[in-house]
Amino acid sequence: MIVQDLIGNYSISGSNQDETNHATYKGVLSLSLDENNRIIAQWLINNTQQQKGYGFFKDNILVINFSYKGDENKTYKGVAVYKCITKDILEGFWSEKHGNPLYLGTEHCLRMKSSHLN
Repeated sequence: MIVQDLIGNYSISGSNQDETNHATYKGVLSLSLDENNRIIAQWLINNTQQQKGYGFFKDNILVINFSYKGDENKTYKGVAVYKCITKDILEGFWSEKHGNPLYLGTEHCLRMKSSHLN
């Protein structure tokens, strides 16, 4: 698999960095490339929260440093790591700097098929 195989939109479901360990959010992850073939990631969580990140891909592992504005305009930062099962399925985990250090968040991503007919 090469980094260009990952470009596109993914439907996501995930769990937060806490003890619940069951899906607590849904959204869309959009992956594109910059001029140096580095990953540009944009999440839209529960149709309200936007997150952005930048990362790299090697040996079917995708690593993204992300950030977003939370309550009171505070910036939160973290790292997401995805195992690229296929170009259509990504299994990941993530951690935020100020999250509970006893737990990892999880994320399951399935490629969204284009609605355009060829």
